[in-house]
Amino acid sequence: MSMGILDGYRVIDLSIAMAGPLAAMRLGDLGADVVKVEPVTGEWQRHAPAGGATGKRVNASFLSLNRNKRSLAVNLKSEEGRRIVHDLARTADVFLQNYRPGVAERLGMDYETIRGINPRIVYVSMSGYGESGPYATRPGQDLLLQAMSGAMFSTGRESDAPLPSGTYAIDAITAYSAFEGALAALLHRERTGEGQRVTVNMLDAAIAVQMQELSIFTVGGVPQRRGAEPHGHTYIRAPYGVFATADGYLALAMPPLPELAAVLDAPELAGLDTDVDGHTRRDEITAVVRERLLRRTAAEWLELFTAHGIWAGPVHSYADVVDDPQVRHNGSFVTYDHPTEGQVTTPGFPYGFSATPPEVRRGAPLAGQHTREILAELGLPADRLDGLVEAGVVAVEEE
Repeated sequence: MSMGILDGYRVIDLSIAMAGPLAAMRLGDLGADVVKVEPVTGEWQRHAPAGGATGKRVNASFLSLNRNKRSLAVNLKSEEGRRIVHDLARTADVFLQNYRPGVAERLGMDYETIRGINPRIVYVSMSGYGESGPYATRPGQDLLLQAMSGAMFSTGRESDAPLPSGTYAIDAITAYSAFEGALAALLHRERTGEGQRVTVNMLDAAIAVQMQELSIFTVGGVPQRRGAEPHGHTYIRAPYGVFATADGYLALAMPPLPELAAVLDAPELAGLDTDVDGHTRRDEITAVVRERLLRRTAAEWLELFTAHGIWAGPVHSYADVVDDPQVRHNGSFVTYDHPTEGQVTTPGFPYGFSATPPEVRRGAPLAGQHTREILAELGLPADRLDGLVEAGVVAVEEE
């Protein structure tokens, strides 16, 4: 087992759902000891499986977001439960939570309380819309933030309803913002000895990731304009999107129109200006391309486009993705044995390091699987722990 970059650092993860757990998991992937603090009944996502993938004891969505963590199942509504987490915070480097406004304060898990216990702590607070303001109490859910951020009007046709992403894009963007913020604050602490609070919210993350699109609007004054034909992005010239072929689909991205005209045998495109007409005559160009691509198979078109330097590619299902030769070459997925779920395959690591490669040190834990281990590290005697279990302050999963 290799030593990760963050080996020796401890992260307290009080987050739920996707954005917070993903941020904490990435810190764990880099070697940090991530302690997932969850209710004695387990985090709610253990019991609300995405896509109906329930698993035996741990569902697929929970597995995907909680590897490289240990589970401490504790009742934070009890004084003794709060004391346990405060004791744990004294040993920690990062404290991460995504509670609704007011909940952290009510539970004694707010920044001022934790900083009073450990002044060097990097405290990451995640929210939907910000810590204060008119939307602070609104539910921070991925689809709602996609809608509010303006992103849904950048694809599709003007006659279509605004189109959401097929992934939890805002959750993932927010998670990486929190991950980035935690690392930057840790670097600051290493240089100065000072901890600090890091705040991340889904709305700002969703806006920031659209830096090109929103700047085209705020600086260039160009509004979003969806046309009569399907289009992959409102600010990118035609053709740009997914097109049907004689036997399937392919993606086509911004080819020079004269070259495209020659490959498609479409003389009506030959005299068009790529950068000007590609925007102003987008619907017309898309319609021509759509009709021509039906004449050959996807493989035939891809061979022709590749030979002419035109950007095109296959449209994969998930079944295609996991079997793709480049994906296999990259090792984009990791497979490991889980004590209750058997052999588990999930997406792996989005980065590589020559000296300290990330690895799966442990799979997603069962609720309370490491309660005894963690409390023993805090010096709690075994008989005292048994009393806490009986009182419902903590839960233990006996291995």
